[in-house]
Amino acid sequence: MSDNATYVSGADQMKQEQKSGFNRVLGLGSLLAVAVGLVVSQGVMVLMLQGAGIAGLGFIIPLAIGFILALTYVFSFSELSLMIPRAGSLSSYTEVAIGHFPAILAVFSGYVVVAMFALSAELLLVDFIIEKIYPGMFPQYSVGFGLLAIFTALNLMGIDVFAKLQSALAFIMVVVLLILGLSAVTGVANPHPEGIDLTANWNPLGGEVITLVALAIWGYVGAEFVCPLVEESKNPERNIPRAMTIGVTVIFVTIAIYCLGALFYIPADDLAGSTLPHYDFAKAVFGDAGLTFLAVAAVTATCSTVNTSLAAIPRMLYGMAKNGQAFPQLAKLSSGNKTPWVAVLFTAAVTGLPMLIMRDNPDAIGLLLISAAIAWLLAYIITHINVVVLRKRYPDLKRPYKTPFYPLPQIIGIAGMIYAVIYASPAPELSEQIFTATGVVLGVVSVIGVFWVKVVMKKKLFTPEPIEKVLNAD
Repeated sequence: MSDNATYVSGADQMKQEQKSGFNRVLGLGSLLAVAVGLVVSQGVMVLMLQGAGIAGLGFIIPLAIGFILALTYVFSFSELSLMIPRAGSLSSYTEVAIGHFPAILAVFSGYVVVAMFALSAELLLVDFIIEKIYPGMFPQYSVGFGLLAIFTALNLMGIDVFAKLQSALAFIMVVVLLILGLSAVTGVANPHPEGIDLTANWNPLGGEVITLVALAIWGYVGAEFVCPLVEESKNPERNIPRAMTIGVTVIFVTIAIYCLGALFYIPADDLAGSTLPHYDFAKAVFGDAGLTFLAVAAVTATCSTVNTSLAAIPRMLYGMAKNGQAFPQLAKLSSGNKTPWVAVLFTAAVTGLPMLIMRDNPDAIGLLLISAAIAWLLAYIITHINVVVLRKRYPDLKRPYKTPFYPLPQIIGIAGMIYAVIYASPAPELSEQIFTATGVVLGVVSVIGVFWVKVVMKKKLFTPEPIEKVLNAD
């Protein structure tokens, strides 16, 4: 799947570090922890169980289709990130493919806005689940805001601190979910309850099952967060594609076992209708002791998601600032540990603000979260388009990684993401609200993007930059 792979010597690595301003400290294990760590969140733990409740064993079909779609974006991001190894990630790829305006639109709508609400929801969810397990032990919202403050401080301390934390968090999180799932499948902790027929509603090709692809794909979005860390990665030509590929594979296996285990203990209708199905699942398998088990899983998943986001998103903003697509202050690095500290603080601030709004109107924010998630899929579509455009525009440019079976993954990816966008609404009556909110999000970002490109950058909206300019930027 790769050709012309190169391995960075000590002297070359030092030169690259001096040019980029970053230190190359992230190995395969750290990058794998990033690929897994953002994806497996509490939100995903809830959504996947609800999907299993709707389709029963048939949920394995949308899970498998979601896995294939995830591999398509892994291929595209791998090719682009090694062809244009810059911290800006999608903004750097897009500006040389289709221009600055789509670059700003893709990153802000597909990552900054999405992460802003996703992180806020994740932090409030962990606050809620801890209150349910240990009522009255912590002041309201102190867990969520406390974790945000802690991981902001830790990320300001440097990428090496982040890497050690992320490796531990991701390992614990996956192991806990696998223990829960395998214990449920085997029944070693508690016997399987009677009266649950796993095949009662088995219809693997039913229309309901196929439409759940839109839900299942949320279980895989985010593995590409390793790409903004390319300038801090050891042997990125080898490790970045491997980290994403292994990451989404681990996620597929873990979620499949986790959902299967739940179907042995919780009736499908109960899973589908529960707001906290992971709470019901853990208690059914391990009794009251399972609640402590769940607390570990919930806190670990949230910490992993927050830690990854506070590392990757600031580096996207750093790259955009270096490209002139955002305020130059976001490109500032701390002198000692080479951390984009202004961008870290900005990301933490835009995460904390929606938390104050979400706690009073969670239903409205939930709709906005789905709407913003649609923008995430649009960012994936832009990524696939970037690969196709750059293949035609620069056919002879060195690509350490090439998409296998090109352009089939890009065609499948674009079609699949469009399908997921169409079926993103969980209920027909919510479609108008969701797509209206999506339009508002994209509209606001578009207005800002047009102003920035035309007035601040004084460039044309859809005129690509020469790729040499981006590759030679220091």
